[in-house]
Amino acid sequence: MVEDARRDPDGASGGPGVGAPTLRRAVGIGASAGGVEALLELVGSLDPGLPAPVLVTVHQPADASTVLPQLLARRGPLPAAHARDGETLQPGRIYVAPPDHHLLVDKEGTAVLSRGPKENGHRPAVDPLLRSLALHVGAGAVGIVLSGALDDGASGMLEVVRHGGTGLVQDPEQALYPSMPRAALDQVPGALVEPAGLLGAALSRVLGRDLPGTATGRGSSRLLWEVAVARMEAPEMTDIDPPGTAAGLACPDCAGPLFELHDGGAVRYRCRVGHAWSQHALGSEQDHSVETALYMALRALEDKAALQRRIAATAAKQGADRVVARARDAADEAVRSAGVLRRLLAGTPGTYDDPHGKGPA
Repeated sequence: MVEDARRDPDGASGGPGVGAPTLRRAVGIGASAGGVEALLELVGSLDPGLPAPVLVTVHQPADASTVLPQLLARRGPLPAAHARDGETLQPGRIYVAPPDHHLLVDKEGTAVLSRGPKENGHRPAVDPLLRSLALHVGAGAVGIVLSGALDDGASGMLEVVRHGGTGLVQDPEQALYPSMPRAALDQVPGALVEPAGLLGAALSRVLGRDLPGTATGRGSSRLLWEVAVARMEAPEMTDIDPPGTAAGLACPDCAGPLFELHDGGAVRYRCRVGHAWSQHALGSEQDHSVETALYMALRALEDKAALQRRIAATAAKQGADRVVARARDAADEAVRSAGVLRRLLAGTPGTYDDPHGKGPA
């Protein structure tokens, strides 16, 4: 199954992903809900002589104030800090994505911070990091997916494995939120699975293997495009549609048309400006949009009922009985309709049920 996953349906092309990479080895770790605990366990088990830089993306609010690097440095043997744009990545160091920025690597072996389009509703997101490792590190890349809701990281891990790298996954049975690990395993069934506390030893074994003499990772045209979009360096974005076919759906972030992409057995979506969605993340976001629309309709109906009552009160003072009757009827109808919406909102947790997880992120 892993060999099948390594076949890229879009074919290979030239570009920055071809040739011997400057960065021979690198590790990308992604986590979301419940992932900080797992990340601390993993970091605590790392080899102090780890021969690769470790790049970490954890979903977080854009305006968050985070001390995650300090927690990681305190818990394990490796120094940790927020990544700085353009800094050279060094083995045995941990680089954490800061809030509201994707963290990627480039062909020169340096860190890239970008405010590119959100993916699966997140920035930073896991998929952009892992795709950049697949493109620029190839066989020396290791992708690790920890606890989290929905499925960010699954598409990126597939690219890592397609380009000769290795996938590691926290045991879903021990993850607080097993959705992300299970989604990664759905995409890469041959990924190594370990409890969080044993992933460090597994990583050392993987990094101890010899690498091929030449790079095995070659970037498909789609991978090149997607990494360029995440970096906001895709001049063709304004000239061509994203790879894929028109899906007949709208992007929740910008209302632009979505295009359907196929990754192994999974389907995901991109809009023209680069927002990316898995099917599960898109379904979850549509739930939020529907709830927002229902509350807006409820507010409009309650406003209507209040206004019609005022109209009836004014008309009653003027002796306009017909106006009073019409206004009261309109108010009553608005109240009945608002009651229907209230019952719907109170009794329906959402049309989308995460098939992988225990609950929301």
